[in-house]
Amino acid sequence: MHSLKGTLVFPRALTRIRTTAVATCSILVAAALIPAAVATAQPIADFYTPPAEFDPSPGSVVRAEPLPLLASFPGADGTWPGRAQRVMYTSRLQDDSPVAVTGTYIEASQPWQGDGERPTIIVAPGTVGQGDQCAPSRAFATGLNVATDPLSVSVNQELLASSVWIARGARVFVTDYIGLGTPGVHTYVNRVEEAHAVLDAARAANALSGTGSSTPTALWGYSQGGGAVAAAAELQQSYSPELNIKGTWAGAPPADLLQTLDQVDGTLIGGVIGFAVNGFVARRPELLEPFNARLTPEGKAAMAALSGSCIADVILDYPFLRTSTYTSDHQSLLANLRTIPEAAPVFDEQRIGTLTPTSPVLITSGRNDDTVPYAQARQLAVDWCAKGATVDFRTDELPPILPGAVLPNHYGPDVLDGYVNGSALDYITDRLDDIPVADGCTVD
Repeated sequence: MHSLKGTLVFPRALTRIRTTAVATCSILVAAALIPAAVATAQPIADFYTPPAEFDPSPGSVVRAEPLPLLASFPGADGTWPGRAQRVMYTSRLQDDSPVAVTGTYIEASQPWQGDGERPTIIVAPGTVGQGDQCAPSRAFATGLNVATDPLSVSVNQELLASSVWIARGARVFVTDYIGLGTPGVHTYVNRVEEAHAVLDAARAANALSGTGSSTPTALWGYSQGGGAVAAAAELQQSYSPELNIKGTWAGAPPADLLQTLDQVDGTLIGGVIGFAVNGFVARRPELLEPFNARLTPEGKAAMAALSGSCIADVILDYPFLRTSTYTSDHQSLLANLRTIPEAAPVFDEQRIGTLTPTSPVLITSGRNDDTVPYAQARQLAVDWCAKGATVDFRTDELPPILPGAVLPNHYGPDVLDGYVNGSALDYITDRLDDIPVADGCTVD
């Protein structure tokens, strides 16, 4: 299972087209991010190759370059809403060794619309894929990243989140995660490495803004991103206690990978199970031989292809994939993993909810989510509440529409809770404005 670098890029935002008037206005007006001066000292591909030596301190800025942003309308004062940089910064693998990670940093031009000083929003992207070309920072300059060998198109799926917060005058940092764009396998849904990438992005943002660790900061993510910020919220006290995290929105967090991967098998994006398994093997090489022994030749080829694929590749090439078609015993990949003794620790170490966030968290989940199970998201809130955390869990009652098709039942609550009804935006803005929230939990 090797990483095939440089295949296709077609992140989920292409399938996440916002059709509501509110979302459309947000993209056209709030997110009209103009180019900072178009200047790059080296080809884009070279930017993602770390230097032989770099500062190993978590959150250190290794390099940065101006990044032009998709332009649309200027702000009310005639200035563009923000200027951006493509950034490489230092983070940590799960074994605590240093690693270079990339991302996008955007500094708003207009004042913060809330109370107090300008905050920073760390955005953890939803599932984009496992190939280098899927890195969100590669699609920020134009909204699309197009390659021809082979043909690949990457849509900037975090445009909406970045746009909304920049329009409110916040800084934004969108991490690419470990192994996306940079060398190595992207360890998809690895809670420790995602959390490190998120928290070290906050440190890098503080360095770039020159404001320091007291900067009011919030974490924002949905789906894979929801799991990443949930993990960051509970690891923050031990990993980055100096950060001033005011609040977190964890939308549809995959806190229990067994439940999540079981549910996604056979859906439109069932191939993402390959992303997860490739990541497990990358960090536990002892899994490779017993896992390969359970795959058919077609299964081995698919796993290799998935390691270099983006989410639209999964939709186009492996729609409604049932992983049992790729195993020798015709049982699912997860059923086979359960028979490998060396795999047993994986699911325990990747469980979110064993630690306690020390800042308020909003968790949202759709009751009819056909991708990230509602029950395990709610259980995360219950687990955290039992540990004394401050948690608000809210259920999205969007009715089931074409179960297994993913787009309406999984991404629908993202749009509704994140932007249309203002639930998550208001919650995070209130935390940044220091509006008191009652200690304890609300779990509907």
